[in-house]
Amino acid sequence: QVQLVESGGGLVQAGGSLRLSCEVGRRTFSSLFMGWFRQAPGKEREFVAFISRSGDNTYYADAVKGRFTISRINAENKVFLQMTSLKPEDTAVYYCAAGTLWRSRASSEDSYDYWGQGTQVTVSS
Repeated sequence: QVQLVESGGGLVQAGGSLRLSCEVGRRTFSSLFMGWFRQAPGKEREFVAFISRSGDNTYYADAVKGRFTISRINAENKVFLQMTSLKPEDTAVYYCAAGTLWRSRASSEDSYDYWGQGTQVTVSS
């Protein structure tokens, strides 16, 4: 089992920024591709961002493209989500996810094997 622990969530005003972190308890962190997902109240969980094992490739949902940036530091077993120009509709619980073998698209939950417990992000208008 791989443990993922998110941090960095909180309350921020619209237009503000937050940086989420996810620490992965696995020595071979560089063998994992990583993603961020979010779930707003009353809605299904949705894809936010993806980063490849090396960090060379990233992919974003249209709703966050240009505002959010995913990155990773393999030496520290961490992945980050820098969120800027936040909007009230970004309010959700944000989840970090890790995958080992490709089974589907980067944006599909089915591609990921391990999930964090989530961190709440609330954007006030």
